[in-house]
Amino acid sequence: MAQPGIEMSKSETDRPRVLLVDDYPDAREMYSEYLQFSGFDVIEAANGQEALQRASDASPDIILMDLSLPVMDGWEATRRLKADPHTADIPVVALTGHALQGISEGARQAGCDAFVTKPCLPEDLVLEIRKVLVDAPTRKLEASR
Repeated sequence: MAQPGIEMSKSETDRPRVLLVDDYPDAREMYSEYLQFSGFDVIEAANGQEALQRASDASPDIILMDLSLPVMDGWEATRRLKADPHTADIPVVALTGHALQGISEGARQAGCDAFVTKPCLPEDLVLEIRKVLVDAPTRKLEASR
């Protein structure tokens, strides 16, 4: 895992870089370890404000965003990420315990590219990440038209 303030450059690794945003340290640790085991580099943030800073500093390939966060919630953080030209093209996957009807549509309206309800099996999360990363170049091409 990259330490805060010590971010790896893209040329140092060919592993996709994931920004994992969750306010629960146990959840971050579990998902982070599994993602690293599965071939990803992981950067962590505990709230939406940290997520904005880490995304700007590290240019991750994908962001896993909890929606219920302290300081700045994941909804607002996602809207700001998508409004910033520097981070707008980074896919955001909502990773949340909110399973109520309409939440996934609200997450998409905020700018999330996919929605995963937790708790979820780490291998299911990895499958969703890989799916979104494969689809990401197509989304960028369509957005530029």
